[in-house]
Amino acid sequence: MQHPALRSDTAYCRNMSSDEKAIWQRYYKERREALISKVEDLSEYEARRPLTPTGTSLIGIIKHVLNVEALYLGATFGRPFPQADELVTDEAYEADPQADWYATLEETTAGIIDLYRRVIAHAEQTVDLLDLDTVGHVRHWGGKKVTLHWILVHNFTDLVQHNGQADILREQLDSTVGWRQPGDNVPEGYDWPAYVAKLTRLAETFRQQSSNVSATPRDPQQ
Repeated sequence: MQHPALRSDTAYCRNMSSDEKAIWQRYYKERREALISKVEDLSEYEARRPLTPTGTSLIGIIKHVLNVEALYLGATFGRPFPQADELVTDEAYEADPQADWYATLEETTAGIIDLYRRVIAHAEQTVDLLDLDTVGHVRHWGGKKVTLHWILVHNFTDLVQHNGQADILREQLDSTVGWRQPGDNVPEGYDWPAYVAKLTRLAETFRQQSSNVSATPRDPQQ
């Protein structure tokens, strides 16, 4: 029996372009929209609420990602985002290195999402206008010379990592799950409490074993 995710991807891939830039744009579009979908239906409190010991919030992820994309897929290739005053400034970073990870009192969730969509449009124009071997320079890498292809790979790894963060935070917040959008690509009617109970039982069989390993003194000669 084929895994549900593989069955759904058969139709998904049927009409995919073989053009390399079009492939990049398609995957970027899906990951960006999936990330936005984790936040856009939340209240201001839910979107801003820190959900980890280091203060990560869902709207903070969006704000961070948009500032990163504006840099890598804009200024790096001589195409700074036109409304640069709406991005986090160097002065703000100097005052607080986490300045791009939370919404200020003056900002709103809807406003940050709108800004991200405008950053996306600018980044897509960069990819449309330039060849993949176009050279740019990353300021915070000491002006290192890079190609558009290199930056597309680098930035995409960052984007998908933050998608994973958002997946977990949203599930912790209100049990909403999904891949491309909430509810997508998960088994219908699945007994999740029973599944969690099964995994808990499996983990419990190793609890005592882990305790014994932790309590065993280590030989300093090893």
